[in-house]
Amino acid sequence: MTTTLLTRVKSKLFVHARRRSRNLLEGEYASVFHGRSLDYDDLRDYVPGDEVRDIDWRATARHQSPLVKRYVATRKQNLMLVVDTGRGMAATTRSGEPKKSVAVAAAGLVGYLAQRHGDLVGLVRGTAGSTVAHEMRGSEAHLELLLRAVDSATVLDGDQSNLATQLRWIVRHVRRRLVLLVVADDKELDPELDELLRRLHVQHEILWITVEDADPTAVDGSRTTYDVADTYTLPTLVRLDPRVRAAYAASVRDRVERTSALLDRRGINHARLGSSDEVVATVFALLERQRRARR
Repeated sequence: MTTTLLTRVKSKLFVHARRRSRNLLEGEYASVFHGRSLDYDDLRDYVPGDEVRDIDWRATARHQSPLVKRYVATRKQNLMLVVDTGRGMAATTRSGEPKKSVAVAAAGLVGYLAQRHGDLVGLVRGTAGSTVAHEMRGSEAHLELLLRAVDSATVLDGDQSNLATQLRWIVRHVRRRLVLLVVADDKELDPELDELLRRLHVQHEILWITVEDADPTAVDGSRTTYDVADTYTLPTLVRLDPRVRAAYAASVRDRVERTSALLDRRGINHARLGSSDEVVATVFALLERQRRARR
């Protein structure tokens, strides 16, 4: 029997995280997306142990004794996986794996954590020219279907990537609050995408993961390398030239700095991945930063 994509995701989790670490990872997800997932209900008297941030100061002044807001837990969160399935994601990443394998591992892990906590998981995927939305459900079988959709849609002869197309679709069609996990190709973030993120971040909680490109100047000289965007082959003598290597490294460093600055300015926690072996640790660190930012 063929191993399912979700089984591979869970295997990575079990192999690279001991039981205590797995519990910490699941607890980190719960603390980020469930600790304050509450709807205001009414007021009650303050009792020792209540959080100061829950005190309604205006009502307290009128009542002349401390009153705190009473909350009721929201039954479910809505996690939307937003995954670039353009041809750029069919290229190779730093580890030598297809970038889409790393994307599936990252989206699958966060989706699995959500599903274990009873949350609903959906998917918006696409290219520069089209967007496909998958409904939200809470089963492992549904999550497997979402991961397979990402895997099968990401091909070398597919359309170019442009996440702005998918984010624009969400702006136009989604009204309820979501947690968005964006899994992006390693590309420059242009002003249009910056504006879309500004609008989305007002309504939604956003986490951003970039899947890194392989470094063509570090590939063994006997192998042929080409850009999947235009199939242009980079001559071996050129890409192995020390000056080309230095220029390429500087270009990547500048792009990463610009991307980080843009996402930081929008208050969006982000991370980079170049291997499926890094997914568990990277997602854990991303969730931890998100938890701290919400304090």
